[in-house]
Amino acid sequence: MKLFLDTADVDSISDSFLTGLIDGVTTNPTLMMKSGKNPEDVYQDLINLGVPDISMEVVGDSYEMIQEGLRLFGKFGQQATIKVPCTPDGLIACRELSRNLIKVNVTLIFSPSQAILSAKAGATYVSPFVGRVDDNSFGGLCLIKDISNIYEKQNWKGTEILAASIRNVRDVGRAFEYGANICTLPPVVFRKMYKHILTDKGVELFENDWKSVQLLEG
Repeated sequence: MKLFLDTADVDSISDSFLTGLIDGVTTNPTLMMKSGKNPEDVYQDLINLGVPDISMEVVGDSYEMIQEGLRLFGKFGQQATIKVPCTPDGLIACRELSRNLIKVNVTLIFSPSQAILSAKAGATYVSPFVGRVDDNSFGGLCLIKDISNIYEKQNWKGTEILAASIRNVRDVGRAFEYGANICTLPPVVFRKMYKHILTDKGVELFENDWKSVQLLEG
């Protein structure tokens, strides 16, 4: 059961990584654009923080994705996971990179059949997009469950389910319940995982009672 952050904001990642609860980071070109930084500068900052698993997305045809994946792995080493789309070119790249013992995250998964193909291509992770599936009137969490059931029934151990496009705390728990191995979250969702109104009330009660105990001791 692992938690990744889905962002290219190094400051947010740094704050959350210090908790010891974050196992990796996923990025994509849109997040990189929002950060306003050179992607490789972001990757290096995350390497320096000690983030053990960083998804680095590549684009282009299969040859271009393979060459860029090899280059990124050569530069950043074992902390680099190469992220490719679930397309024919993406899965050709996945197969070649995995043969070179490079971790691959196959992204933009919207159906069990895509998860099957990705696993066959040697994916380390498949990333079903829970929120985007929900947006199109299908069950994003049901997709997690379907993929998990298929992998379990086929005794497939080589690919982990990385639940992506998670937009609320409730879906984090449900994704793990339905078989996800990893959830990647925006930092705001990660921070909300701590929060519960009854926890806040309990802390307030205990703090007030502790003050009363100290007055008695005085």
